[in-house]
Amino acid sequence: MAKTSWIERNKRKQKTVEKYAKLREELKAKGDYVGLSMLPRDASPTRLVNRCRVSGRRRAFIRRFQMSRLTFREMASAGLIPGVTKSSW
Repeated sequence: MAKTSWIERNKRKQKTVEKYAKLREELKAKGDYVGLSMLPRDASPTRLVNRCRVSGRRRAFIRRFQMSRLTFREMASAGLIPGVTKSSW
């Protein structure tokens, strides 16, 4: 489990990105890069990190299921993810 401070920090960044999204779009359309540089760093969507919804882990993230590979494997083995079956050939 990731530290809750990391998870909360990512949530704060998400709120900042949403707050400045419209303004960033307008500044980019105008080509006002000085204005863009005046915005907070966390207003950029590239500073967000994909994190597992269950454990908060950021590495080995599976976008389709919004979870890490470890959590995915545990939940799939337990049958908690609909439509996912163990493959064998």
